[in-house]
Formats: sequence, structure tokens, C-alpha cells
Amino acid sequence: ESHLCFSVGGKMFLVTSPDIVPSSASFKVPAEDFHEIIACEGFEKHAYLGRHNWVRLDDINRISKKEWETYIRVSYDLVSGKLSLKKRKLLGII
Repeated sequence: ESHLCFSVGGKMFLVTSPDIVPSSASFKVPAEDFHEIIACEGFEKHAYLGRHNWVRLDDINRISKKEWETYIRVSYDLVSGKLSLKKRKLLGII
């Protein structure tokens, strides 16, 4: 099984399995939304990263393009926000 990982500053914010049908994806969500999200159909606590508020979506077609954009942006922001100030400046994030 192959995975496609998207990272910022060396830290993953999105992992997909594009060669699997249906395609799945995992990403970080805000701690305050974690339990509400995993209660939705198709979402579950990520097996290894769940303790860090990562979820897995079993089929990326369950959600709309707009929802995808929101989930990916939030995950990116959560992960990039944990990078050092120096690294964020270097990457042009701030």
C-alpha cells in the first residue's frame, strides 16, 4: 500500500492512499472538534496518530470539495503553527 504525504517544515499534515479504492485520507483536526468528527460516518480515530488528534476518512468522496479545502487548511495551520518561529519565517508562513 502506497501513501502520498503532504508536509510543511518536515511535518505531515495530510496522508492519502490514492492507489486504494476508495481512496482514504488522514489529517489533523482541532482537539475541540476531534470527538464530534470521529462520530461522523466514515471518520475514525487514526490508529497511530489519534492521540495527536488525527482522524482517518475511509473514502475521500464522502465530503465535498469545500469541506476538503477546510479540513486540509485547518490541518496545515495546526501543524505549521507548531513549527519554530525560525522555521516559519524561513518558510514564509509568517
